[in-house]
Amino acid sequence: MPTIDSATAIDQALSQRHIDLDPGGYFIIYLDREASLICAKHFTNLIDERGLAVDPETGKPIPARGKVNRTSTTVFQGRTAKELCTKIFESAQPCLVTKLDHAAYLGREFVRAELALLNGQEYIQD
Repeated sequence: MPTIDSATAIDQALSQRHIDLDPGGYFIIYLDREASLICAKHFTNLIDERGLAVDPETGKPIPARGKVNRTSTTVFQGRTAKELCTKIFESAQPCLVTKLDHAAYLGREFVRAELALLNGQEYIQD
């Protein structure tokens, strides 16, 4: 049975692997503690020939770190991870997530965000 330390080490190692980006866009996840909500801003992007996400308006690569000044297309909110997943994967048409690994990642992140919200902990998106 894994320990907390070994599970953390596995997660950190897997967070360093290469993943292909979703041409359907990306989400910035955060908590609205005053409203007790998990929020996910959706942003569109294009994937260039190098596999980089680029801003559809400027054609410039979107940096993975640091502040990016872009306008989201939609903001989803839910009281639980399941409610947020239902809104994104079942209500939004067409679905904004086009890759299964992206859907799995979002589900994991929404559960982490929910636990942080319930336990009063800080949430930082992986």
